[in-house]
Amino acid sequence: MGARENDNRSEGLRFNGKDIQLAVKMLDKLEATIDIIYYLMENENQQAFVLMLLTAKDVDLNTLLDREKRETDILFEIDKEEPLYVMLCQDTKVDGGYRFAERLIRNIQLDQGSDIYCTELEVRATHYTPKQVILKLLETFAKSKLSNKSNEIVFRSLQ
Repeated sequence: MGARENDNRSEGLRFNGKDIQLAVKMLDKLEATIDIIYYLMENENQQAFVLMLLTAKDVDLNTLLDREKRETDILFEIDKEEPLYVMLCQDTKVDGGYRFAERLIRNIQLDQGSDIYCTELEVRATHYTPKQVILKLLETFAKSKLSNKSNEIVFRSLQ
């Protein structure tokens, strides 16, 4: 039996079944919150925000992230099994988000954590839908895992 047509394609990113299930969880947990942040950006002069998608093994990631976040940061547990978390950092730009991610990775390593993947997406404007923002974050994360960018911070900006 030959390969199916989609199995032979290599260009571009393809979400597998697990990625699509993950996208559904992320949309369910994050979409309304991003809508509220957009309202604050448009009406209350809130600046850019950063979404961080983070996973690590051999460490209590939930406790570490909860301890490190600011009062204005919002932590979402996406998948306990992975473990996979999203942190929404309000009023944060690229430099602040990057320094925060560096500190988190350093602390995960100090706690003997392994297989660390960290993707950040800075959102500066509200013209992307929350769904587009979430899917772009997941796409960037999936690409970083495919490229084996463990212990690195993969950062993108949406302007």
